[in-house]
Amino acid sequence: MAKRIEASNVSSYYGSFKAIDSVSMTVEPKTITALIGPSGCGKSTFLRSVNRMHEVLPGARIEGSLTIDDQNIYDPDVDVTAVRRMIGMVFQRPNPFPTMSIYENAVAGLKLNGVKKKAILDEAAEKSLRSANLWDEVKDRLDRPGAGLSGGQQQRLCIARTIAVEPQVVLMDEPCSALDPISTLAIEDLMFKLKDRFTIIIVTHNMQQAARVSDKTGFFSIDKTGDPGRLIEYDDTQKIFSNPAQKKTEDYITGRFG
Repeated sequence: MAKRIEASNVSSYYGSFKAIDSVSMTVEPKTITALIGPSGCGKSTFLRSVNRMHEVLPGARIEGSLTIDDQNIYDPDVDVTAVRRMIGMVFQRPNPFPTMSIYENAVAGLKLNGVKKKAILDEAAEKSLRSANLWDEVKDRLDRPGAGLSGGQQQRLCIARTIAVEPQVVLMDEPCSALDPISTLAIEDLMFKLKDRFTIIIVTHNMQQAARVSDKTGFFSIDKTGDPGRLIEYDDTQKIFSNPAQKKTEDYITGRFG
């Protein structure tokens, strides 16, 4: 079941460096939220904070509250592994496991969680590959290496791998930046299909993509290099791109800076 995400005054640190400062936003279930802004403004840091991925770096920590359906995921008694199982992530470059087949990639997360029964794995592989609009292209070569697929197919395989474990939230960190326009449109079509089941947050530098796929858009920016990133404006995507409330937002989306 898709989850509601609420960030309240979230600041993220890497050691003594503050990467983002006092970010607050609410992401409703079964929506697509796009995060836009210039490089280095904290979009990906915030995204990684949502499933505690930033913690893999030494000295990383956050202040503030980040809740998923009213459960603070940073409470001391919360299992980090359970958080990351509930909140899947798709990265900038397609990263199928190179030594695994297409089938093994699709069910890798389930196997890691202890699922061994072949019938369950077979069903999950087909369901996730169908959901990722990839089944018809690979059903006759499931035993072939996942790394042998095209870039767009590899990214859809990574999405299949992510959703096979039935998360409630899917985070996408510039999932189309390494793809050609046709593959990009395939991923965007897939996002529309997946939002009926998941809450989706996407980081993108492609403003047209943000306008096409998202329900809400958050604009992040920094005052100068070395300053923390801040959420400048967060609103319905149509309003952000047609009538933003902040001049800094307007300057960015019209290409005056960034």
